[in-house]
Amino acid sequence: MTHEDRERHRKGPITLRGAQRPARTTDQRLLEEDGPADWVHADPWRVLRIQAEFVEGFGALAELGPAISLFGSARLREDSPYYDCAVRIAQGVVEMGYAVITGGGPGIMEAGNRGAQEAGGVSVGLGIELPHEQGMNEYVDLGVDFRYFFARKTMFVKYSSGFVVMPGGFGTFDELFEALCLMQTHKIDLFPVVLVGREYWQGLLDWLRGTVVEGGMVSPADIDLLRVVDTAEEALEVLREAATRGPAAS
Repeated sequence: MTHEDRERHRKGPITLRGAQRPARTTDQRLLEEDGPADWVHADPWRVLRIQAEFVEGFGALAELGPAISLFGSARLREDSPYYDCAVRIAQGVVEMGYAVITGGGPGIMEAGNRGAQEAGGVSVGLGIELPHEQGMNEYVDLGVDFRYFFARKTMFVKYSSGFVVMPGGFGTFDELFEALCLMQTHKIDLFPVVLVGREYWQGLLDWLRGTVVEGGMVSPADIDLLRVVDTAEEALEVLREAATRGPAAS
């Protein structure tokens, strides 16, 4: 049998020949009364789940209006001074006319949602499925849960006019450097990125300005995308200045 003589099977836009041809059609598998459920874990099905997450997220947040995202550790509790600071920042953000978006969990995220809710603003939580379930905190008024980090991160960037970053761990760093990378590569317009807590962030900033800049890995202007403050009032002032100048000049 020549290469051209082999029977082929069309599966939507995909052409299958030889051993790649399935024994049963997609319709047959769909209409089987009982059959293996492994297909719900296959990559093509995951694509639909991913699509659904984007559709749900866009639909839920489309009419949100301007918002500020607030990040920070889930491990910092109500007795932490950073918790109180996050509450006050969120309250000030609402007074400026913004919604507040957090990751929806405990700690600093709870503080951000609490401040927004207590100030009468829109309190948004974008949760993530984790092995150890955290759940939405009680101060979230509009919550969306995601399976995939990348879909969730898209929502943070798309619907935020600025990031306020409190002390946190890997998840907080991930959101911080995602925003910096997107701005550095001009994938998004510049917006304010405020680090709260000089003592906490100073080691990272020293390393960036020293090892990273001096090694030629980033430019000094890239580090200037960050504004570092210590108080809620300073953080809010940075956001006010950025709002006055407009997004491209932040």
